[in-house]
Amino acid sequence: MKIGIDCRLSGTQHAGLGRYTTHLVNELIKSIKKNDELVLFFSSQKQATEVVPRPPKSCAIVISPVQHYSLKEQFVLPWYFYNAHLDVLHVPHFNVPLLYFGTLVVTIHDLLWHEKKGVSVTTLSPFVYWVKYFFYHVVTRNAVQRAHTICVPSKTVAKTVTKQYPKAEKKIVITKEGAHLLPTKQKITKKKHQILYVGSLYPHKNIQLVIDALKQLPKTQLLIVGSRNVFQDKVKKYVTDRHLQHQVSFLGFVNDEKLSELYAESTALVQPSLSEGFGLTGLEALSLKTPVLASDIPIFHEIYGQAAQYFNPHSVEDFIKAYQSLSKKSQKTFTLLAEQTTAEYSWKKMARTTYQTYIDAYEGK
Repeated sequence: MKIGIDCRLSGTQHAGLGRYTTHLVNELIKSIKKNDELVLFFSSQKQATEVVPRPPKSCAIVISPVQHYSLKEQFVLPWYFYNAHLDVLHVPHFNVPLLYFGTLVVTIHDLLWHEKKGVSVTTLSPFVYWVKYFFYHVVTRNAVQRAHTICVPSKTVAKTVTKQYPKAEKKIVITKEGAHLLPTKQKITKKKHQILYVGSLYPHKNIQLVIDALKQLPKTQLLIVGSRNVFQDKVKKYVTDRHLQHQVSFLGFVNDEKLSELYAESTALVQPSLSEGFGLTGLEALSLKTPVLASDIPIFHEIYGQAAQYFNPHSVEDFIKAYQSLSKKSQKTFTLLAEQTTAEYSWKKMARTTYQTYIDAYEGK
């Protein structure tokens, strides 16, 4: 079986989606059958080398310099796929080319933009935004209809996809993501008075709530890590307007070694989001025994269970209360809950389940 995987959004620069695709590829390389072959489509050789430094013989690398969410993706990328003579193609996002008609497996991480819409959630001009929004719906509907299987990371996302596309229910397979970062090499003897946020700064991420809370937490620092600059200027202005520059640091992209260090030395990781598809950064924090402050929404309860401290994402006072209650929790109890929670999530299991979807798609089940 010849399996193609669109890896153009893989690697550390592409946040959670990049981490998901990277782990998927590397676990598949270790576990696929001898008669199977992986064909990996990357944007550049540099990206390919980052994700798969030493590709085995069973793995072919195809450089396809096509920007995601572009017209070229719709009209040029399909020919890269067709020329590879694939049995199954896995696109780990909704951006499936409209002109590709081969056997397809798709991963949908969330349908956020079905629910969050309008010019307030974008930096584009209104005209460009609404044109792109229209095509987002066209492309997503095409992906859902054409896919033999739709992989989703959680029950919450499965419900959302079924709500938007009822006929897709029988296609859905839940492939829980993993949680693994190597422990920091630095010896952390004491937690710092700092809260860590890892992710993008879209409005639904709700980071403003945490910034507002800092006024009542003068000894606490907020560190913001993220490779995406969208909305960063707006958030920086929000910080400046409230004269909180001395309490907020924008670190941009950091490598995994530095990220592990930040997790380990922080009082907590904060997840204030109003909507999510999974919650990977919280699992990474828990795997390194760092407490998680999470907004009280269904997806976080599904993923973190009793291991996180929850707060009303619309209440600064409730966030502060949750933050201050962390010191009252037994470290032994928290460690046990963190270990039990992260044990449920494995990149290896995720890849194994996904691989089975390829087999089923190939056999027409």
